[in-house]
Amino acid sequence: MRHHRHPRARSRRLVRPGHWHVHARVERFVEPSLLLLLRERPLHGYELLDRLPELGVEGRIDIGNLYRLLRGLEDEGLVRSEWGGDLPGPAKRTYELTAEGRRVLDSWVEGLRRAQGTIEGFLARYEEGR
Repeated sequence: MRHHRHPRARSRRLVRPGHWHVHARVERFVEPSLLLLLRERPLHGYELLDRLPELGVEGRIDIGNLYRLLRGLEDEGLVRSEWGGDLPGPAKRTYELTAEGRRVLDSWVEGLRRAQGTIEGFLARYEEGR
């Protein structure tokens, strides 16, 4: 059976006649999640990958994608990294948040609070009509 999806409707698809699968998601939520985890303490890549689900980040993030994201954040000055050979095993790169990264995290939080208000208003209106 074919699943029907409108080319621009990435958040929903018709599973079978009359039954829709809707995926409500926060776009690009990985970035603020990484910044928040690194605000808590410096971490290695695999630690970040293991801890992302704590913040509800799901989906297709693998270690290669994670390192590409971290490199991009480092290029923008939001995180910095250094090699640490203090742990057993091979040397690992440790990532930490910069002051600029904290400012970007603060901006994410402001945007998410605005989105939260919009979503709460939507849900309240939905509940009123039940």
